[in-house]
Amino acid sequence: MRNILLLCLTLGVALAAGPVRADEAKIKLKPGPGREKVEANCVACHSLDYIEMNSVFLERKVWEAEITKMVKAFGAPVKDEDQKEILEYLVKYYGKG
Repeated sequence: MRNILLLCLTLGVALAAGPVRADEAKIKLKPGPGREKVEANCVACHSLDYIEMNSVFLERKVWEAEITKMVKAFGAPVKDEDQKEILEYLVKYYGKG
């Protein structure tokens, strides 16, 4: 009886959570050189929301550190030349100051 109750409770939670799924609009980054590299590389690991959310805080050296962290600490497979283009895009369109 206890197992059936647990199964029903688990199923009820799963069904209740169904309508809660995110139906958010897809983030559209500002147009410009490098946007395609950002979209192709960054979304492999996280939402593009992070770019907009953090843009008010990050200047060039911090964006550079973030890209380095993503590649070296988290293993993001981003080519060196793409890293430079991504950095320039983020600084120009989402950099502080």
